[in-house]
Amino acid sequence: MSPPAIATEGLTKRYGDTVAVADLDLTVERGSVFGFLGPNGAGKTSTIRMLTTLTEPTSGTARVAGASVADRADVVEHIGVLPEEPPLYDELTGREQLEYVAGLRGHDDWDRVESLLDRFALAEDADRRVSTYSKGMKQKLGLVQALLHEPDVLFLDEPTSGLDPRAARTVRDTIGEVAAADTTVFLSTHILPVVEELADTVGVLHDGGLVAEGSPEELTDGVESGSTLEDVFLDVTGEQAATR
Repeated sequence: MSPPAIATEGLTKRYGDTVAVADLDLTVERGSVFGFLGPNGAGKTSTIRMLTTLTEPTSGTARVAGASVADRADVVEHIGVLPEEPPLYDELTGREQLEYVAGLRGHDDWDRVESLLDRFALAEDADRRVSTYSKGMKQKLGLVQALLHEPDVLFLDEPTSGLDPRAARTVRDTIGEVAAADTTVFLSTHILPVVEELADTVGVLHDGGLVAEGSPEELTDGVESGSTLEDVFLDVTGEQAATR
C-alpha cells in the first residue's frame, strides 16, 4: 500500500507567544483532493508554509510525497505550489518566467509548456512582460508554473482568485484532471462551492487546530437536513453564533 501523500504528527508552529498551528495530525491520501478550510488567522498559511518547507515547524513532524519536510531539496522535487501571490518576476515575459522555472527544475518538455499556455489562454500574451499582466493573468501563469513538472503533490492557495468565470472553470477542470492522474491536490480556498465540487476530503482548521474532517457528504450529513458546507464551516468555527 502506498504511503499517504501528506502525513503530519503533532505539527506545531509558534511565533513568539502566538501559536499559529497546534499539534496538527493530518493524513491526505495519494491522488485525492483535500479541501483545507478555515477563517482568516486559523493557521492555514502557516500549515502550507511548513508542508512546502518555506518555514520550519516549531515541533512535530511532516512528510510530503514520502519525504520529510526537514529535507527541503527532497520535498521541493515532488511538489508544485501556487501561493495566494504567485512568485513572478515583473521584468520577465510570461514565457521567460516559465523558461526560468523550467531551467531550475531541469525541465525541457516545451510541448507541455505550450500546451499549458494554450489551456489557460496565455499563449498570445506569453511574450509580454509580467508587469503588464492583470491579476487573473498572473494567477494563471502561477498555476502553469506550478504544474510544469507534473508534481506529485500540488498546493493551491486561492487558485481561482481574480479569475473570470471561464478561467475559473478551466482551473477547476484542471484540478479534477490532475487528481485523476494520481496527483494529490491540497486546496485552500474561501470559495466553498469549489471545495464541495472537487474535494474528496475536507479539513477545517480553527485557532490552529483541526476541528472537523471528512468528505463533504459526511460533514453535511452530520448536521441539519439540507445543510451546506458553509453551514458546517460556520458551525464548527463558531462564526454562526457570532453573526446572529
